[in-house]
Amino acid sequence: MERQVRTHAVPRGDAAEQAGTRWLAMPDGQSLYLRDWPNPAARDAVLIVHGLGEHSGRYEPLAQWFLARGYAVRSYDQRGHGRTPGQRAAIRHGDDLLRDLAVVYRDYASNFGKLPLLLGHSMGGLVALRTVLDGRVEPPALVLSSPALRTFEAVWLRRLAAGLARVLPNLPLRNGLPLDGLSHDPKVIEDYRNDPLCSGAITPRVADFIFRAGVSSVADAWRLKVPTLLLVAGSDRLVDPSGSRDFADGAWATKQLTSRFFDTLFHELFNETETGRHQVLAQLAEWLRRVAVA
Repeated sequence: MERQVRTHAVPRGDAAEQAGTRWLAMPDGQSLYLRDWPNPAARDAVLIVHGLGEHSGRYEPLAQWFLARGYAVRSYDQRGHGRTPGQRAAIRHGDDLLRDLAVVYRDYASNFGKLPLLLGHSMGGLVALRTVLDGRVEPPALVLSSPALRTFEAVWLRRLAAGLARVLPNLPLRNGLPLDGLSHDPKVIEDYRNDPLCSGAITPRVADFIFRAGVSSVADAWRLKVPTLLLVAGSDRLVDPSGSRDFADGAWATKQLTSRFFDTLFHELFNETETGRHQVLAQLAEWLRRVAVA
């Protein structure tokens, strides 16, 4: 992590961009930006949780994939991300992201009239999994895409994050993620770098949350009670895939986990080049049919 000194202005978007979106207030007054892809004929719904530094709008292609299969879709910009206001990648309390997900999930379930499937990518996968393991939400099924269950950061850096989280929790830093490891598709990388809603920021409190929640989630794998599909990028350079392997080993006895490893694919499995993306979506479609939530 490097010192991040650039401030971030949150673009508000035009009327077309804001169609199908709204704001949802959290109990502490923080407003989150919600993005809905409604489907009047939907049989089921899915809530998508994005990763560190990105935002809900990047999941348009995945949302369209679900819409074509009879789902309604919602995503939202987590605290400090996308159009949600506030310091980039900053939270007030260590479990803010978990609390937010629980509120958004319950709101969506109430509006849709049925519990939605939950899908989380990278940090969003960690947030989704930890929220489920804590019993804050109980989705009918859970999908984890390259979840941040372990990082490549050295032990000393994790200890430094823990110390700074106590004294300078919202110190602006650079996350240092290697964006060329997002996908084999150069356009995905270019679009990410040119997206004003994407940020390279992190803060000690968020970093400490990721480190701690990853360790605890792997340790608590035996508590998994929800049918779960774990999609792992074997050539991931943003999160360490060994965390997913250890989680899979720990959850084996629950008989709730299906794991699919894609040895040559990069971090953003749903944004890979067409052959790889097709393989990932084929596995997702097959699993959804098998658990009877499609």
